[in-house]
Amino acid sequence: MMKAIVYTEYGPPEVLHLKEVETPTPEDDEVLVQVHAASVNSADATMSKGEPFLARLWSGPLKPKYPILGSDIAGRVEAVGKNVKRLQPGDEVLGDISGCGWGGFAEFVSAPEDLLALKPANLTFEQAAAVPQAAVVALQGLRDKGQIKSGQKVLINGASGGIGTFAVQIAKSFGAEVTGVCSTRNLDLVRSIGADHVIDYTQVDFTRNGQRYDLIFTVVSNHSIFDFKRALTPEGIYVGSVNSTALIFQTMFLGPFISMTENKKMVSLMAQANKEDLVFLNELLEAGKVVPVIDRRYPLSEVPDAVRYYEEGHAQGKVIIAVSHNSN
Repeated sequence: MMKAIVYTEYGPPEVLHLKEVETPTPEDDEVLVQVHAASVNSADATMSKGEPFLARLWSGPLKPKYPILGSDIAGRVEAVGKNVKRLQPGDEVLGDISGCGWGGFAEFVSAPEDLLALKPANLTFEQAAAVPQAAVVALQGLRDKGQIKSGQKVLINGASGGIGTFAVQIAKSFGAEVTGVCSTRNLDLVRSIGADHVIDYTQVDFTRNGQRYDLIFTVVSNHSIFDFKRALTPEGIYVGSVNSTALIFQTMFLGPFISMTENKKMVSLMAQANKEDLVFLNELLEAGKVVPVIDRRYPLSEVPDAVRYYEEGHAQGKVIIAVSHNSN
Protein backbone atom coordinates (compact mmCIF):
# COMPACT_ATOMS: atom_id res chain seq x y z
CA MET A 1 0.00 0.00 0.00
CA MET A 2 1.03 3.62 -0.50
CA LYS A 3 -0.15 7.10 0.36
CA ALA A 4 -1.77 9.23 -2.34
CA ILE A 5 -3.96 12.29 -2.72
CA VAL A 6 -7.31 11.01 -4.01
CA TYR A 7 -10.53 12.71 -5.09
CA THR A 8 -13.85 11.15 -6.08
CA GLU A 9 -15.93 14.27 -6.75
CA TYR A 10 -15.41 17.70 -8.26
CA GLY A 11 -15.12 20.73 -6.05
CA PRO A 12 -12.73 23.04 -4.18
CA PRO A 13 -9.33 21.80 -2.94
CA GLU A 14 -11.06 20.27 0.09
CA VAL A 15 -12.22 17.36 -2.13
CA LEU A 16 -8.58 16.19 -2.25
CA HIS A 17 -7.83 13.71 0.54
CA LEU A 18 -4.76 11.77 1.65
CA LYS A 19 -5.55 8.04 1.56
CA GLU A 20 -3.91 4.63 1.58
CA VAL A 21 -4.29 2.97 -1.82
CA GLU A 22 -2.77 0.02 -3.58
CA THR A 23 0.68 0.55 -5.04
CA PRO A 24 0.48 0.24 -8.85
CA THR A 25 2.14 -2.58 -10.77
CA PRO A 26 3.97 -1.54 -13.95
CA GLU A 27 2.77 -2.89 -17.29
CA ASP A 28 5.24 -4.48 -19.71
CA ASP A 29 6.34 -1.12 -21.18
CA GLU A 30 6.16 0.83 -17.91
CA VAL A 31 8.38 1.56 -14.96
CA LEU A 32 7.37 1.96 -11.34
CA VAL A 33 8.70 5.26 -10.02
CA GLN A 34 9.15 6.07 -6.36
CA VAL A 35 8.03 9.70 -6.47
CA HIS A 36 10.27 12.11 -4.57
CA ALA A 37 8.68 15.32 -5.82
CA ALA A 38 5.82 16.53 -8.00
CA SER A 39 4.58 19.96 -9.03
CA VAL A 40 1.23 21.69 -9.29
CA ASN A 41 -0.01 22.78 -12.71
CA SER A 42 -3.11 24.57 -13.93
CA ALA A 43 -4.65 21.29 -15.05
CA ASP A 44 -4.60 20.00 -11.47
CA ALA A 45 -6.73 22.92 -10.33
CA THR A 46 -8.97 22.70 -13.40
CA MET A 47 -9.56 18.96 -13.13
CA SER A 48 -10.15 18.98 -9.39
CA LYS A 49 -12.91 21.57 -9.82
CA GLY A 50 -14.28 20.12 -13.05
CA GLU A 51 -14.42 23.68 -14.40
CA PRO A 52 -14.81 24.88 -17.02
CA PHE A 53 -17.25 22.10 -17.85
CA LEU A 54 -15.47 21.53 -21.16
CA ALA A 55 -12.55 20.14 -19.16
CA ARG A 56 -14.72 17.18 -18.18
CA LEU A 57 -14.36 15.83 -21.70
CA TRP A 58 -10.95 14.68 -20.47
CA SER A 59 -11.47 14.27 -16.75
CA GLY A 60 -14.92 12.62 -16.76
CA PRO A 61 -18.40 14.15 -17.25
CA LEU A 62 -19.92 13.32 -13.84
CA LYS A 63 -17.04 12.22 -11.64
CA PRO A 64 -13.26 12.15 -11.96
CA LYS A 65 -11.87 9.59 -14.38
CA TYR A 66 -8.42 9.82 -12.81
CA PRO A 67 -8.65 9.67 -8.99
CA ILE A 68 -5.05 10.78 -8.41
CA LEU A 69 -3.89 14.06 -9.94
CA GLY A 70 -0.32 15.21 -10.52
CA SER A 71 1.40 15.22 -13.91
CA ASP A 72 4.97 16.34 -13.23
CA ILE A 73 7.10 13.85 -11.34
CA ALA A 74 10.70 13.31 -10.36
CA GLY A 75 11.87 10.20 -8.60
CA ARG A 76 13.76 6.93 -8.68
CA VAL A 77 12.90 3.85 -10.74
CA GLU A 78 11.81 1.06 -8.40
CA ALA A 79 10.90 -1.68 -10.89
CA VAL A 80 10.56 -2.13 -14.65
CA GLY A 81 8.25 -4.05 -16.99
CA LYS A 82 9.62 -6.86 -19.13
CA ASN A 83 9.73 -4.76 -22.32
CA VAL A 84 11.60 -1.83 -20.77
CA LYS A 85 15.05 -1.48 -22.33
CA ARG A 86 16.42 1.98 -21.52
CA LEU A 87 15.70 2.45 -17.83
CA GLN A 88 16.57 0.25 -14.88
CA PRO A 89 15.95 0.21 -11.13
CA GLY A 90 17.87 2.98 -9.40
CA ASP A 91 17.73 5.43 -12.29
CA GLU A 92 16.67 8.94 -11.31
CA VAL A 93 14.04 10.24 -13.75
CA LEU A 94 11.59 13.05 -14.46
CA GLY A 95 8.58 13.31 -16.74
CA ASP A 96 5.08 14.56 -17.52
CA ILE A 97 2.56 11.74 -17.10
CA SER A 98 -0.60 13.71 -17.87
CA GLY A 99 -1.12 11.71 -21.04
CA CYS A 100 -1.17 8.32 -19.34
CA GLY A 101 -3.50 8.57 -16.37
CA TRP A 102 -1.82 11.13 -14.10
CA GLY A 103 -1.05 9.85 -10.57
CA GLY A 104 1.91 11.99 -9.51
CA PHE A 105 0.50 13.07 -6.13
CA ALA A 106 1.44 9.73 -4.62
CA GLU A 107 4.38 7.81 -3.20
CA PHE A 108 4.60 5.63 -6.33
CA VAL A 109 3.34 5.79 -9.89
CA SER A 110 3.64 3.60 -12.99
CA ALA A 111 4.45 5.39 -16.23
CA PRO A 112 5.49 4.47 -19.78
CA GLU A 113 9.24 4.41 -20.26
CA ASP A 114 9.04 6.68 -23.30
CA LEU A 115 7.62 9.58 -21.25
CA LEU A 116 10.54 9.65 -18.83
CA ALA A 117 14.02 11.11 -19.14
CA LEU A 118 17.01 10.79 -16.85
CA LYS A 119 17.15 13.53 -14.23
CA PRO A 120 20.00 16.03 -14.66
CA ALA A 121 22.61 15.21 -12.03
CA ASN A 122 22.91 18.84 -10.93
CA LEU A 123 19.22 19.14 -10.01
CA THR A 124 17.49 18.07 -6.81
CA PHE A 125 14.31 16.02 -7.17
CA GLU A 126 12.30 19.12 -6.27
CA GLN A 127 14.01 21.19 -8.97
CA ALA A 128 13.52 18.39 -11.48
CA ALA A 129 9.80 18.12 -10.70
CA ALA A 130 9.40 21.77 -11.70
CA VAL A 131 10.58 21.07 -15.24
CA PRO A 132 8.49 18.61 -17.28
CA GLN A 133 5.29 20.43 -18.14
CA ALA A 134 6.15 24.11 -17.69
CA ALA A 135 9.53 24.00 -19.41
CA VAL A 136 8.23 21.90 -22.31
CA VAL A 137 5.32 24.33 -22.83
CA ALA A 138 7.81 27.21 -22.92
CA LEU A 139 10.14 25.37 -25.29
CA GLN A 140 7.45 24.29 -27.72
CA GLY A 141 5.85 27.73 -27.64
CA LEU A 142 9.07 29.57 -28.39
CA ARG A 143 10.94 27.14 -30.63
CA ASP A 144 8.24 25.17 -32.45
CA LYS A 145 5.34 27.63 -32.72
CA GLY A 146 7.30 30.86 -32.32
CA GLN A 147 10.26 29.90 -34.53
CA ILE A 148 12.53 31.89 -32.25
CA LYS A 149 15.83 33.14 -33.69
CA SER A 150 18.91 34.75 -32.24
CA GLY A 151 18.74 38.53 -32.12
CA GLN A 152 14.96 38.74 -32.15
CA LYS A 153 13.01 40.92 -29.75
CA VAL A 154 10.88 38.52 -27.69
CA LEU A 155 8.25 39.44 -25.11
CA ILE A 156 7.11 37.01 -22.42
CA ASN A 157 3.74 38.03 -20.95
CA GLY A 158 3.42 36.40 -17.54
CA ALA A 159 7.17 36.13 -17.04
CA SER A 160 7.19 35.38 -13.30
CA GLY A 161 5.03 32.24 -13.23
CA GLY A 162 5.93 28.61 -13.71
CA ILE A 163 5.95 28.66 -17.51
CA GLY A 164 7.09 32.27 -17.76
CA THR A 165 10.27 31.82 -15.71
CA PHE A 166 11.31 28.98 -18.00
CA ALA A 167 10.33 30.95 -21.11
CA VAL A 168 12.53 33.91 -20.19
CA GLN A 169 15.56 31.67 -19.70
CA ILE A 170 14.92 29.50 -22.76
CA ALA A 171 14.48 32.58 -24.96
CA LYS A 172 17.80 33.93 -23.66
CA SER A 173 19.48 30.60 -24.44
CA PHE A 174 18.41 31.06 -28.08
CA GLY A 175 20.08 34.46 -28.16
CA ALA A 176 16.96 36.62 -28.06
CA GLU A 177 16.58 40.07 -26.52
CA VAL A 178 13.95 39.33 -23.89
CA THR A 179 11.34 41.58 -22.33
CA GLY A 180 9.44 40.15 -19.37
CA VAL A 181 6.02 41.43 -18.32
CA CYS A 182 4.99 40.92 -14.70
CA SER A 183 3.66 42.72 -11.62
CA THR A 184 5.63 45.15 -9.47
CA ARG A 185 6.60 42.57 -6.84
CA ASN A 186 8.15 40.29 -9.45
CA LEU A 187 10.31 42.75 -11.38
CA ASP A 188 13.53 41.84 -9.56
CA LEU A 189 12.89 38.12 -10.00
CA VAL A 190 12.39 38.44 -13.75
CA ARG A 191 15.56 40.54 -14.04
CA SER A 192 17.48 37.97 -12.00
CA ILE A 193 16.68 35.14 -14.45
CA GLY A 194 18.04 37.07 -17.41
CA ALA A 195 15.38 39.37 -18.85
CA ASP A 196 16.99 42.31 -20.68
CA HIS A 197 13.95 44.50 -20.03
CA VAL A 198 11.04 44.27 -17.61
CA ILE A 199 7.61 45.88 -17.82
CA ASP A 200 5.33 46.34 -14.83
CA TYR A 201 1.90 45.67 -16.28
CA THR A 202 0.26 47.63 -13.44
CA GLN A 203 2.04 50.76 -14.71
CA VAL A 204 2.55 50.24 -18.46
CA ASP A 205 0.41 48.61 -21.17
CA PHE A 206 2.98 47.00 -23.46
CA THR A 207 0.42 46.76 -26.27
CA ARG A 208 0.12 50.55 -26.37
CA ASN A 209 3.58 51.87 -25.53
CA GLY A 210 4.83 51.88 -29.12
CA GLN A 211 7.28 48.98 -28.78
CA ARG A 212 7.09 46.13 -31.30
CA TYR A 213 8.25 42.54 -30.88
CA ASP A 214 9.21 39.77 -33.30
CA LEU A 215 7.68 37.17 -31.01
CA ILE A 216 5.14 37.47 -28.21
CA PHE A 217 4.57 34.44 -25.98
CA THR A 218 1.77 34.84 -23.46
CA VAL A 219 0.68 32.58 -20.62
CA VAL A 220 -1.87 35.05 -19.24
CA SER A 221 -5.03 36.33 -20.91
CA ASN A 222 -5.07 39.99 -19.92
CA HIS A 223 -5.34 41.32 -23.49
CA SER A 224 -7.34 40.57 -26.63
CA ILE A 225 -5.81 39.08 -29.74
CA PHE A 226 -6.04 42.52 -31.38
CA ASP A 227 -3.99 44.06 -28.55
CA PHE A 228 -1.29 41.43 -29.04
CA LYS A 229 -1.35 41.98 -32.81
CA ARG A 230 -0.73 45.69 -32.32
CA ALA A 231 2.49 44.94 -30.42
CA LEU A 232 3.96 42.72 -33.15
CA THR A 233 6.42 43.72 -35.84
CA PRO A 234 5.04 43.46 -39.43
CA GLU A 235 6.10 39.80 -39.67
CA GLY A 236 5.86 38.98 -35.98
CA ILE A 237 4.45 35.85 -34.38
CA TYR A 238 2.06 35.63 -31.43
CA VAL A 239 1.84 32.36 -29.47
CA GLY A 240 -0.81 31.92 -26.77
CA SER A 241 -0.73 29.25 -24.08
CA VAL A 242 -3.63 30.26 -21.85
CA ASN A 243 -6.66 28.83 -20.07
CA SER A 244 -8.94 31.64 -21.24
CA THR A 245 -11.72 30.19 -23.38
CA ALA A 246 -12.37 33.61 -24.93
CA LEU A 247 -8.76 34.14 -26.01
CA ILE A 248 -8.43 30.58 -27.26
CA PHE A 249 -11.49 31.00 -29.47
CA GLN A 250 -10.27 34.40 -30.67
CA THR A 251 -6.99 32.83 -31.72
CA MET A 252 -8.65 29.79 -33.31
CA PHE A 253 -11.17 31.72 -35.37
CA LEU A 254 -9.61 35.15 -35.88
CA GLY A 255 -5.97 34.08 -35.90
CA PRO A 256 -6.12 32.40 -39.34
CA PHE A 257 -7.87 35.47 -40.82
CA ILE A 258 -5.18 37.78 -39.44
CA SER A 259 -2.47 35.46 -40.69
CA MET A 260 -4.01 35.46 -44.19
CA THR A 261 -4.60 39.20 -44.46
CA GLU A 262 -1.34 40.29 -42.79
CA ASN A 263 2.12 38.81 -42.47
CA LYS A 264 1.63 38.53 -38.72
CA LYS A 265 1.01 35.02 -37.39
CA MET A 266 -1.37 34.34 -34.49
CA VAL A 267 -1.39 30.79 -33.08
CA SER A 268 -2.39 28.85 -29.97
CA LEU A 269 -0.22 26.22 -28.37
CA MET A 270 -1.34 22.76 -27.34
CA ALA A 271 1.87 21.36 -25.90
CA GLN A 272 2.62 17.64 -26.09
CA ALA A 273 4.71 15.81 -23.52
CA ASN A 274 7.66 13.96 -25.00
CA LYS A 275 11.00 12.58 -23.89
CA GLU A 276 12.96 14.25 -26.70
CA ASP A 277 12.13 17.75 -25.47
CA LEU A 278 13.05 16.78 -21.91
CA VAL A 279 16.43 15.56 -23.17
CA PHE A 280 16.91 18.88 -25.00
CA LEU A 281 16.02 20.80 -21.84
CA ASN A 282 18.32 18.63 -19.75
CA GLU A 283 21.27 19.98 -21.73
CA LEU A 284 20.27 23.54 -20.87
CA LEU A 285 19.71 22.60 -17.23
CA GLU A 286 23.02 20.80 -16.91
CA ALA A 287 24.82 23.76 -18.50
CA GLY A 288 23.18 26.14 -16.02
CA LYS A 289 21.50 28.11 -18.80
CA VAL A 290 18.09 27.32 -17.29
CA VAL A 291 17.48 27.09 -13.54
CA PRO A 292 14.07 26.11 -12.11
CA VAL A 293 12.44 28.79 -9.97
CA ILE A 294 10.56 27.39 -6.97
CA ASP A 295 8.14 29.49 -4.95
CA ARG A 296 6.86 27.14 -2.24
CA ARG A 297 7.18 23.54 -1.18
CA TYR A 298 4.41 21.50 0.44
CA PRO A 299 4.41 17.93 1.80
CA LEU A 300 2.15 15.38 0.12
CA SER A 301 -0.45 15.69 2.88
CA GLU A 302 -0.85 19.41 2.09
CA VAL A 303 -1.63 19.15 -1.62
CA PRO A 304 -5.03 20.86 -1.05
CA ASP A 305 -3.21 23.89 0.39
CA ALA A 306 -0.75 23.83 -2.51
CA VAL A 307 -3.54 23.81 -5.08
CA ARG A 308 -5.35 26.59 -3.23
CA TYR A 309 -2.19 28.71 -3.22
CA TYR A 310 -1.58 28.00 -6.91
CA GLU A 311 -5.13 29.09 -7.76
CA GLU A 312 -4.46 32.51 -6.25
CA GLY A 313 -2.23 33.18 -9.26
CA HIS A 314 0.65 34.84 -7.46
CA ALA A 315 3.26 32.07 -7.42
CA GLN A 316 6.77 33.08 -8.41
CA GLY A 317 7.83 30.08 -10.46
CA LYS A 318 6.65 26.62 -9.48
CA VAL A 319 4.75 25.16 -6.51
CA ILE A 320 6.33 21.85 -5.50
CA ILE A 321 5.06 18.79 -3.63
CA ALA A 322 7.81 17.07 -1.66
CA VAL A 323 7.08 13.37 -1.14
CA SER A 324 8.91 11.82 1.80
CA HIS A 325 9.61 8.13 2.23
CA ASN A 326 10.30 6.46 5.57
CA SER A 327 13.16 4.48 4.06
CA ASN A 328 15.06 7.64 3.07
